[in-house]
Amino acid sequence: MAQRPVILSGIQPSGKLTIGHYTGALRNWVALQDSHECYFMIADLHAITVRQEPEQLRQRTLDTAALYLACGIDPQQSVLFVQSHVPEHTQLTWVLACLTGMGECQRMTQFKEKSLQHRHNVNVGLFAYPILMAADILLYQADLVPVGADQKQHLELTRNLAERFNYYYGETFRIPEPYIPPLGAKIMSLQEPTKKMSKSDPNENAVLFLTDTPEDIQRKIRKAVTDSGREIRYEEQRPGIANLIVLYHVATGKSIPEIEAEFGSAGYATFKAALAEALIEFLRPIREEYLRLRAAEDHLHNLLAEGARRARERAAHTLQLVYERVGFLKAPVLEFSGAVVSNQRG
Repeated sequence: MAQRPVILSGIQPSGKLTIGHYTGALRNWVALQDSHECYFMIADLHAITVRQEPEQLRQRTLDTAALYLACGIDPQQSVLFVQSHVPEHTQLTWVLACLTGMGECQRMTQFKEKSLQHRHNVNVGLFAYPILMAADILLYQADLVPVGADQKQHLELTRNLAERFNYYYGETFRIPEPYIPPLGAKIMSLQEPTKKMSKSDPNENAVLFLTDTPEDIQRKIRKAVTDSGREIRYEEQRPGIANLIVLYHVATGKSIPEIEAEFGSAGYATFKAALAEALIEFLRPIREEYLRLRAAEDHLHNLLAEGARRARERAAHTLQLVYERVGFLKAPVLEFSGAVVSNQRG
């Protein structure tokens, strides 16, 4: 049986997941499970480049795990784990950091942008973020990495570091390729439809979360920005109504011409009411399954513990090979007098 290509991806638990996360990532991940060996992580180490409230970060990590599952990630098919539960991520990061030039990190567009956004907290972690991302990918010998436009530069650094390590120390890492997912619906802000919908938007009326109640959805769609004119027609110069048409397409599967023919000159109020109902029904099974899973917190912890075990099997093998190639002395097996070292729940 041919070995399936390995793919790795993750989302930070720095906020509630949106319908944009579903259309842009989670829906594609679910489809990949039958054809790829999938590692899906909750990227909590990446999240702390921006200061987080500790208890909120713990809860959002569990929220994100429950949403992965509710959207169709199958822990029997895929490896679902929390990044900080696999210490090999940070261990490999140090080795790769010692191969990375300062200029390589300084050139990262995302570092420049986030430094401007978070001027009060321009930390070394933000600077080294792409090196940790490289370690994430290379630990699992990933063949493919789903990347958006904002991550292409990071993947290029990952490829450069893998090739550099292989040159100095011998063939160790696979060189990952970008995975360009099928073109998904790009979801824009409900309040500023020229901007992409963001989970960190301070205006919650701008964002459709996967866990929104029917009342939340109705309110947000009712208040959604539209444009001049009354026709329900997709036009780039009318980004407000275009965004709502895309959402109706996502919720119903109907094509844009079908939507235009169905609503035509029905008016915004009629269309918004139909859109809200379609979104409520579309998100209902995700929300119900999320609530069921989130209430079973011990079950979630057990799933994540098993995911960490499976992730570490592969990660530890890679790290051991890296340490050997670099020239580190083989670590002794240590015994502790009655002490048990584990990831403690907060």
